[in-house]
Amino acid sequence: METSPILRSARAALANEPRIDLAHRAIALAFDDGVVTVEGVVPDVGAKKLALASIAATAGVHHIVDRLRASPARQMSDAEVLEHLRAALEAEPVFQGCSVSASPGMVPPTRPERGSGGAGPGAGIEVGVRGGVVTLVGEVPSLVHKRLAGVLAWWIPGTTDVVNGLEVVPPEEDSDEDITDAVRIVLEKDPLVDAADVGVIVRGGVVTLIGAVPSPAQREMAEIDAWCVFAVDRVVNRLAVRPL
Repeated sequence: METSPILRSARAALANEPRIDLAHRAIALAFDDGVVTVEGVVPDVGAKKLALASIAATAGVHHIVDRLRASPARQMSDAEVLEHLRAALEAEPVFQGCSVSASPGMVPPTRPERGSGGAGPGAGIEVGVRGGVVTLVGEVPSLVHKRLAGVLAWWIPGTTDVVNGLEVVPPEEDSDEDITDAVRIVLEKDPLVDAADVGVIVRGGVVTLIGAVPSPAQREMAEIDAWCVFAVDRVVNRLAVRPL
């Protein structure tokens, strides 16, 4: 039973986020010397990011050990996730000239993170999968490459989490404009979304989607696409659904 006031506050913050659906989710919290360990399964990547942000905003929390997983859209073996992602990376023109290697059943060690067109010489991505958790390490020439690799990983139906340890070489300064460009690129690459219908505004890592789309499914998919982008902290979905 959670007796710590900090844990009670953290759990109350989770309960205030409808997307997390805490009433129907078994999420375990533990607290020790300023560190909260959170473990469980949430509906999707958006719910995961909201949960971590809610816990991080709780007074007295200085660090989070993240063991949250997103519920997979489809059950897949690690080998299937690995093969689908490797194929997606190799088929994406942005990664032309970038080597892709896979480590079945093993998560590669994560390198420290720093901070379009084809990848530069020496660029390479190593992919590992364990328990549906995708780890990406290696070097890429831009934040666009780093973000797109992460989104492609999240798009694999069996993925439960993405640890994006790709290093951008040379390092780039990030900005809201860069995040805006990345979200637009992702929307344009999603065959289930008409990107022309969706406007993107980014302020302080918060993405606001505006416009009108033809169906609730497209509205939800556009939001999920934005959540999948590295460094997006929150998504405000103001997309309307056009009447038939």
